[in-house]
Amino acid sequence: MPKVLYKKNGRIGRITLNRPEVLNAIDGDLPQELADRVTEANADPDVHVIVLSGAGRAFCAGYDLKAYAESGDTNDVIQKMPWDPMKDYAFMMRNTELFMSLWRSHRPVICKVQGYAVAGGSDIALCSDLVVMSETAEIGYMPARVWGCPTTAMWVYRLGAEGAKRMLFTGDRISGREAERMGLIHKAVPEADLDAEVEALATRICNVPVNQLMMHKLVINQAIEAMGLRNTQMMATVFDGITRHSPEGVNFKNRAETVGWKQAVQERDSGSYDWTADQPFHDPT
Repeated sequence: MPKVLYKKNGRIGRITLNRPEVLNAIDGDLPQELADRVTEANADPDVHVIVLSGAGRAFCAGYDLKAYAESGDTNDVIQKMPWDPMKDYAFMMRNTELFMSLWRSHRPVICKVQGYAVAGGSDIALCSDLVVMSETAEIGYMPARVWGCPTTAMWVYRLGAEGAKRMLFTGDRISGREAERMGLIHKAVPEADLDAEVEALATRICNVPVNQLMMHKLVINQAIEAMGLRNTQMMATVFDGITRHSPEGVNFKNRAETVGWKQAVQERDSGSYDWTADQPFHDPT
């Protein structure tokens, strides 16, 4: 079963993440399949716009990290010491480049978000050109608290320095309504209106000639790239590997092996665990 689906309806190419049983979590195959579907859409001269969505209850809940974190073995995400940062970088930059196929696509990409676009799922969504969310859907990068740094680095380019710091210093998830207010996304609508809103936007765009759309996207993207996007992504991807091999990152993985991924994540996101001391926080009063 393909993990990313593609079909065309008139001038609209539709790419769908297709792992609904795990909220479309990212595994080793999904990034390449996503990029392949983007290539397929771009190769069709009749496609003017791409709609990217996720099957089921969520757009994408991030990397499928449960197996990586709970396993005592080494894997693509965790190495034994001494850690080779360039091996880690090569793996993660590959995925970053595949997500960036959305950014490089000559066809505009509208990302439709229901449920969640979190952690690595937010990386995918924010590589798109326009994001439309349900008002109650959530977006955020919770691993910013420990065990992650967003490799596509799109937060700063969409929000500016202070907004990006607010999101990454806290690792908070915010609603679609708040994401629109902050300027992170194009629009948030009631969940019942999400499909119709995205269809109306895609229909409006797809009546513009492909060459016009391509020129506008290229000129806007180059302005962002001239601000150092490539260098920022290189640093962020190296730092992402460091977060997983720092003392706190190692403590987080050990905790996940001991109590399970779900509890370790709850402790991370609630702020109830001191990863430096590797113990729960104790109220000194």
